[in-house]
Amino acid sequence: MFPLLTVNKLSMDFGGIRAIDKFNMRINAGEIVALIGPNGAGKTTFFNCLTGIYQPTDGELLWTLPNRSSRTLNGLKPHRITEQGLARTFQNIRLFRSMTVLENVMIGRHCRTATTILGAVLRPPSVTREEKETIEISFALLERVGLADVAHERADNLPYGAQRRLEIARALATEPLLLLLDEPAAGMNPQEGQELEALIRSINNDQIAVLLIEHDMQLVMRLADHIFVLEYGRLIAEGAPEKIRNDPAVIRAYLGEEGIHHA
Repeated sequence: MFPLLTVNKLSMDFGGIRAIDKFNMRINAGEIVALIGPNGAGKTTFFNCLTGIYQPTDGELLWTLPNRSSRTLNGLKPHRITEQGLARTFQNIRLFRSMTVLENVMIGRHCRTATTILGAVLRPPSVTREEKETIEISFALLERVGLADVAHERADNLPYGAQRRLEIARALATEPLLLLLDEPAAGMNPQEGQELEALIRSINNDQIAVLLIEHDMQLVMRLADHIFVLEYGRLIAEGAPEKIRNDPAVIRAYLGEEGIHHA
């Protein structure tokens, strides 16, 4: 495996507040990596830096493609970062709620299509072929996440767990090399959580790396190859699940000193 993403001393300031402080991370191609920590630790802020929503105050985000060519992600707009092969879901679901389930996934294909405004008006055969391919790929992704039977329903009519899966399908439509999942199990019942775990494993089996923010520690421990732990924007531990499970600094971050003494 080669290092797909290398994060070197990343920092993010908001005024006088440092949300992330000299954070280092490496994600290898094909890995499942978890980023955990208490609320307010800086996890979603890191995702926003990685996907171009925020521009880091300092540090480097180095991206390596399968041909081993590398480039920095610093300064790129979100759509350019998506084109490089990073896609994400959000802690608060962001769907086009008045559009159909199928249309939501088709939008994810935009960065992989070549149709121009002129082509859309003139509609040469290449445009027709591309539209057909987009629909076919989008349907296949809906089948993968178990939503093909509701393809023509409005997105806002779906139950919560199904909306989560739809957001993952839309992210997969961009053909990512690294999929970023921000608390995908939040609000799910046990059955939905099991289905999510199976879906993440299936995605990873296709050699798509996964970076997961999640508060369900049992899910994290079952899925992750490697875990990074943030507290107040600083990396306090990293390693395999068994190492993290027994790390005193991690236990302290989640339970506090008093909680440890009573555990």
